[in-house]
Parts: sequence; structure tokens; C-alpha cells
Amino acid sequence: MSYRVAMDIGGTFTDVVCYDEETGGFRAAKAPTTPGDLAGGVFEGLSRVVEDAGEIAFFVHGTTQGLNALLERKGARVLLVTSQGMRDVYHIARGNRDRMFDLRYRKPAPLVPRSDTVEVGGRLDYRGAELRPLDEDAVRGAARRAREGGYDAVAVSLLFSYANPAHELRAGEILAEELGDTLVVLSHQVAREWREYERTSSAVLEAYTGPVVRRYLNRIEGRFAERGLTVPVHVMQSSGGMVNASYARERPLQTLLSGPVGGTMGGVALTRLLGRGNAICVDMGGTSFDVSLVIGGEPDVSAEARVEGFPVLMPIVNLHTIGAGGGSLAYAEAGGLRVGPESAGAVPGPACYGRGGTRATVTDANAVLGRVDPDWFAGGTMTLDVEAARAAVGRLADELGLGAAELAEGVCDVANAKMAQAIRTLTVEHGIEPREFALVAFGGAGPMHAVFIARELGVEEVIVPRFPGAFSAWGMLEAEVRRDVTRPFFRPQEELDGGEMAATLRAMEAEALEALAGQGVPEGRRRAVHAVDMRYEGQDYTLTVPLDGAAEPDDPGFLTAVAARFAAAHERRYGHATPEAPVEFVTLRTTGLGEFPRAAAGGADAVRHEPAPAVRKTVVFDGREHETPVLRRESMAPGTMTAGPAVIVEDTATTVVPPGCTARIDEHGLLVIKVGGQK
Repeated sequence: MSYRVAMDIGGTFTDVVCYDEETGGFRAAKAPTTPGDLAGGVFEGLSRVVEDAGEIAFFVHGTTQGLNALLERKGARVLLVTSQGMRDVYHIARGNRDRMFDLRYRKPAPLVPRSDTVEVGGRLDYRGAELRPLDEDAVRGAARRAREGGYDAVAVSLLFSYANPAHELRAGEILAEELGDTLVVLSHQVAREWREYERTSSAVLEAYTGPVVRRYLNRIEGRFAERGLTVPVHVMQSSGGMVNASYARERPLQTLLSGPVGGTMGGVALTRLLGRGNAICVDMGGTSFDVSLVIGGEPDVSAEARVEGFPVLMPIVNLHTIGAGGGSLAYAEAGGLRVGPESAGAVPGPACYGRGGTRATVTDANAVLGRVDPDWFAGGTMTLDVEAARAAVGRLADELGLGAAELAEGVCDVANAKMAQAIRTLTVEHGIEPREFALVAFGGAGPMHAVFIARELGVEEVIVPRFPGAFSAWGMLEAEVRRDVTRPFFRPQEELDGGEMAATLRAMEAEALEALAGQGVPEGRRRAVHAVDMRYEGQDYTLTVPLDGAAEPDDPGFLTAVAARFAAAHERRYGHATPEAPVEFVTLRTTGLGEFPRAAAGGADAVRHEPAPAVRKTVVFDGREHETPVLRRESMAPGTMTAGPAVIVEDTATTVVPPGCTARIDEHGLLVIKVGGQK
């Protein structure tokens, strides 16, 4: 058992990376995703890197099962149980408008109809003291309705359960007795935080997506066991950490964005390897384009987010996703060219895949421009039908009165502009200057478009890692086991009891470390970090302030030190601060982190650089044809320098280096492109 395997199951391809602990070598492979039964693509990809699943010592993967169920509105039928008099909290939601001047704006339709909400008696006050006991008969009545009505899951969100979960816990016991294996979600276990609507929304999201994720995990674990896998199946969390499948079944919401965050954690590993602080991570696959940031060597993680318009209270990597990928369809609308978000997917896929697709896609446009090698696509596992691509692009070109090559460049330009704008959403709109970052490009199509996107943003350097098409899977091998614990802690600064805060943090740390032990993390590899949500008195929203490295809460200088940290964070986020204004504390956060042995980050010394025959093809850039070398990346030893134009192909992706740019292989085996010809 010497193999560490990671897998990213995407909408078009399933990517697999295998690290051999004995030799220090990596292998990567791609296989078409099989939407009807994901296990088909999973095991086809796995068979290309490991012959015997029994030799796997560690396995982690990312899945979008829960997210897809939400996006397609194919989740579970949920019964919502709430406190008497609070039936409409979920439907009233918030009155703020995200798009002030959008006359067609509508709040997202709730996942649970009002008719599927049940009230139960019993009440706690805001401190968690019981005012009226829980009406257990009403809870049993809700269970009968769930059973007789054929509901798939029950979400329980009772008033002030974050302060005292006793009523929710008892309701959960009753529902489990009555409903057996039906998923029961308790809001305080999903998000032990204040704000009734947001906590209810988080519980509903877990109940809505949970049964789908559970079925998937049961199925994939069973299939792996049949193949001889003897170690636990691990799953990535939206926070960038990982957990084993047994915990993921209990807290399925944590896996909502488990696929894309692997790339972010890979970006974190690269910045540490290169001694950098900041990186923009862009993952362009067949269906979507995901953007995330690494700031100061750490992933950009928020304590809450909105997914499809619904708030969710849990640590989550800040990801911005748009429908722009190699399979994004190009079409004419109102006399103009549009690209995405609709995708050709894995089946039928782009026209050049030869699976029956007839509509032009971004991949077809690149094939027409000569920016992919049709004879060695996906490492030679696929041969592209360039004539089919020309026919698909040509039909759209005729409709718009353009030449085929002109239309193909237009398709790429529109897609690149959309992707650059997605990056601005996470950077410029939050006061972050993209020029201060390097662009880490991965995904099957990311390196093909990365330099063009960098030019749009003024970014001067693009880094293409090894195995870029499977980099999200590689990043999963760099992730840590993670468990997050939160506790409400409402205290104005004049009422802060440092001893009380210190005792609460110690209890939270013990809980987090115990959870890591339950995940199989050895004692010497477990640690915990702490933070607190703070705000100025009178503010509504908070900022999360790290506590590590500061004075202990029961030390005399703690308040001054943490207030200074908050002021600095406020200055960075909003451009101003008021250091003399009083602050208040809202929520305590403890993150338990467990480290398993990691793969060697570079691994360049494990690559054999064998000469490959020189090939030159005609490639179109800026409307002109260029005789362009097509290079095999594995033939390029560290120190190799190449001036653009060039096309660099490898097993999992194609990198395009336009004229005016230079590319070199550094000592770690990374492809580093200096971007010339800035706009």
C-alpha cells in the first residue's frame, strides 16, 4: 500500500492523480465523466494510474453531487419544523436587494414551500433559558406527516437553539425514533450561530442536498470496497479541508463545493513552494470557470456565503463560478455573439469530440485556430475531428457574416472577457489589485486561455503547474483534515470577561481535537487555531479576526491587541477604520487541523525529460497565421526557455503561449509564462 490517490469528478472529465510514496513519482489521467453512473468514469480513470485498488494507502476525492442537485433543483423533498409563531421566517428571508437597479429582480424561490412547514410548541429565551417545554406530541405529529407524506428529509430550526440546543436535540431524538433512516438535520449542528433566517436556510440546504450526497457516498464506498479498497474514502469540504465519508454523510452540506476547492488548496501549496504570498487560481474545465484567491499564503475563506442566492453559514472558500468552459456553446443573439453558460457537457460534447455534437463550442473554436493538437488531445487518448469543428463554427460564422477563423477568435475573445470579469468580481470589487498577483492556471482548458485572460487584467505572470488538467485532484493531496467549531459569544468590550473567553476557547479546542482523533489523525499531527467575529458597536456585519499570536484572552493587553487587529482588518476590507470606537464580540471560532503525510510538492526530479520530435503547425493569433512549434512538456527539462508563439501539450491539458510572451520550466517543473503584449 504505497499509493496516495486523489480524484476530481467534473462535469465533463474525471481527473485522477496518483502519488507513489516509494518512488516520489506522480501519475495523472483523465477519463470522460459518466453522468448516468459516476462510478464508470471513476474506475476508468483510476485504472489508468493504479492497477489494484488494494494498493491505495490514502484516497480523497471531490464531488459536486450536492451542488448539482441544488443547481438543477433535483434535491430532496424537505419538511421544515420550526418554533410556534416562526413559520414564515424562511419565506420572509431578508428584504435587501442584491441588484438595486434590476427591475426584474426576484428573490430565489424557497426550497421548502410554506405548506411544508410545521410549527411545534416550546420556547427558549435569547440566553437559552427555557420558557416553555418542547411540545413532544407536536414533534411526533410532524414525524407522522413526514412519514405519510413521503418526505425525504426533515430540517429542524428552533428559536435560539444556538444558545441552548436542548429542544432541537430532543426533537431530533423523537424524529429519529419515528422515521428511522430518514435524514434529520438540526440547525445548531449545521450552524451554531445567530441570525434565524440564515441558520434556517443552512439547515434547509443540508436537508435538500443531503439524501443525494448520502446515496452517492454509499454507492461509491460500496463499489470501492468491491474493488479491494481497504482505507477510508475521504471527501473534500467547502472549507478546503477534508473529512472521511462517514462524517460527510452526517454533515453533507460541507461537501457542497468540494470539487473546485481542491484547486485552491493546490494554489496554496504552490505559493508556499515558490515563497509567494498571493495567487489568483483559475480552473477552466469543460463546463465552468472557477476563480479563487490565495492571500498571504492562505486560502481566502469566509465564515458564510450565498449559494444560488441562499445564505449558508459555514466556512467556505470564496469561489466565483461562471458558465464558461471548453464545452460552452457559442450562439447568435440579437445579431451579436454569445458564449455560455449552456454547455455541451460530456455527452454529446463539442463537435470535435465526434460524439454527435453539432453546435460550436470554445473547444471547437480552439481546434479551428490550431491551438490544440488534434492527434494528441488529452495525452493522446482522444483524436479530435477538426473538420467537424470547422463545420460547426462555419455554420455560426455564416449566420453572423464572418469567416470561420474570425468567428473562432471572437468566440475565444468573448469567453476570455467573461472570465476576466469573473476575476474582477473577487478582486477589483473587493479592493484587491490583480496586478499584484500571479495567475495559477489549471483545468483542462485553463492553460489554453490563461495568458489572454492575464492580458485583460494586466497580470504579468502565469504559472501552469504539472498535471494542470488534474490540478484540483493534486491539490486535494495537499489538504488537511479540518473540523470547525463555533460558539455564540455576544459581549461588548466593556463586558468582556477574558477568563470566560479563554475557558470557552479551550473547550472548543478540545472538541475540535477530539473530532480530529475520530478522523484517524495521530495526536502529533493535530492542532487548533482560533478566531473571533468582531464589529464596531452598532454595526450589523462582522469581520473574522485571528487570535493566534495575540495575547491570551485573560491577559491585560488582550483587548487592546485584538481591537488593533480588527481595525487593521477593517481598513483592508473597507478602506477606513475608527480605532477609538468601541467594539463588540459576536462569535468564537476554532478550527481543528490534522495533517496526513503529504506528497512532494514539486516532484520535478521524478520526471524523465526525453527528447520529442519537433512539430510545427499553423496557428492563428490576432487574425494572422503563425508557424508555431508544438512541444511536449515532458521533453522540456528545468531551465528550458521558449519564446511565443508556442503550443505546449501534455497528458491533461494544452498551454498556449501567444506571440510576445516567453515560457520557461523552473526548478520545480512548473511552467512559468511572462506575459508580454499587455493591453
